[in-house]
Amino acid sequence: MKKIAVLGSTGSIGTQTLEIVRNNGDIRVTALAAGNNIDLLEQQIREFSPKLAAVWSEERARELRERIRDLDVKVLCGMDGLLAVSSEPEAEILVTAIVGMIGILPTIEAIKAGKDIALANKETLVTAGHIIMPLAAEKGVSILPVDSEHSAIFQCLQGGQRKALHKILLTASGGPFRGKKKSELENIQVEDALKHPNWAMGKKITIDSSTMVNKGLEVIEAKWLFGVTPDQIQVVVQPKSIIHSMVEYEDGAVIAQLGTPDMKLPIQYALYYPERRYLPGERLDFSTLTEITFEKPDLETFTGLKLAFEAARRGGSLPTVLNAANERAVAMFLDRKIRFLEIPEIIGTCMEQHRVIENPTVEEILKTEQETYEFIKNRW
Repeated sequence: MKKIAVLGSTGSIGTQTLEIVRNNGDIRVTALAAGNNIDLLEQQIREFSPKLAAVWSEERARELRERIRDLDVKVLCGMDGLLAVSSEPEAEILVTAIVGMIGILPTIEAIKAGKDIALANKETLVTAGHIIMPLAAEKGVSILPVDSEHSAIFQCLQGGQRKALHKILLTASGGPFRGKKKSELENIQVEDALKHPNWAMGKKITIDSSTMVNKGLEVIEAKWLFGVTPDQIQVVVQPKSIIHSMVEYEDGAVIAQLGTPDMKLPIQYALYYPERRYLPGERLDFSTLTEITFEKPDLETFTGLKLAFEAARRGGSLPTVLNAANERAVAMFLDRKIRFLEIPEIIGTCMEQHRVIENPTVEEILKTEQETYEFIKNRW
């Protein structure tokens, strides 16, 4: 019986993780953490019987305690709650499915406690990869990617020699605005940006996909996960999301991972690695698949991707600025306070004004995040 803890259990990745638990029957959930959706969290607690649960606010924690007073479940709140869930003694794997830099400290705590990490929180490696990866190596902990693209790369590398890796081909769907020029994006509304052609995801990551900033964050994440330079990562637009990513070896061989766009596949692969299990769902039908097309990303229209490559190459605290500025800009766009094209403008302005810290500590990373938020608040 494998035992897991889940951060972000009520979100898209979290609920799909629990669906895999439900379908397999040989995984036990020892701890759950959510934001403030205590209605769904209560249902999950009653179904999966964790020993520990956490929500962000003390008020919601009190309400949840009252609701489940008939159960023997400890309920905590805030960062202390997240840290407790991350280091829950019985769990072997922590699924980090929360969004944002709030995932850094819990991930570090889990690694120190010897937990393997099923990583869906990309901000952790984007901002603190120089801390996370050496710590994981020191503690003998596996970082198992849950992102579709990074899981694909990870799978492609299983049959080859890591030292012979020449290049990563990171695929992108292009999002809902693929093929459009900047002038056509002037009046984009929130509803337009939330219409991803292939994937059903949370609002924040869907907006990130529409700007292609999400792909830029994945470039930085891939840099740390696979020990490559940004110049060894090539973004390739593959509109149907059938090829999830590829690797090219020194001899020119290219190995790709294909499948339908279903996040349960990378989640299940991370939970059971190196075992593969049957997964219900649609399969690729090559008798009806007439073509797979590729395009170059348009870096002049989707400047967020260009800025991410810049941050990846410069390193230090600059990826934190990129990530924090994007988080705040996306939130402002979703609240209809800024225009769509202002998202990359805000990111670029924040990066320009920042004095880079070469090897930031966790404290410096979090301070940089707050300084970026403050800069945006005063400027916009």
